[in-house]
Amino acid sequence: MYTHPIKYSEFVEKYAEEFGIDKYLLYSFINVESGFNPEAVSDVGAIGLTQITEETFSWIKSKICEEDTEYRDLFKPETSIKYGAYLISRSLSRYGRDVSTAAAAYHSGWGTVDRLLSENNEEILTEFPYVNMNNYVYKINRTYSVYKQLYGTEKGQ
Repeated sequence: MYTHPIKYSEFVEKYAEEFGIDKYLLYSFINVESGFNPEAVSDVGAIGLTQITEETFSWIKSKICEEDTEYRDLFKPETSIKYGAYLISRSLSRYGRDVSTAAAAYHSGWGTVDRLLSENNEEILTEFPYVNMNNYVYKINRTYSVYKQLYGTEKGQ
């Protein structure tokens, strides 16, 4: 269980419920993105537990109307989890609740996923043509599966 911790549960459960996503899916994104390190910074400058870029932060901020929130606030676990949960929720809604397609979009952006879907005349992705995207989708799905196996029976899940 050490490799699949349950941390920041008060925020994960709050925002998973608020945005209508499975809390174990949110734990999976946090685990894959940052390993639960709230001070994580990626090579492309994405920050926090859910590794949000500044451009994506600005877009989410405009959607959830948080004028006083600044990009560096993503180093705060609650803010990062809220913004990440929102993005996961919107991605799931956009792509028919398909976890793999939503994960590909979280990783590579909606524009990339929309282009791939358009090129293949599909509604969800069944193949992930880029190595990094493919690896990311695999990690999210594998981590999500393990979280559900380890904790899914709690509280009637």
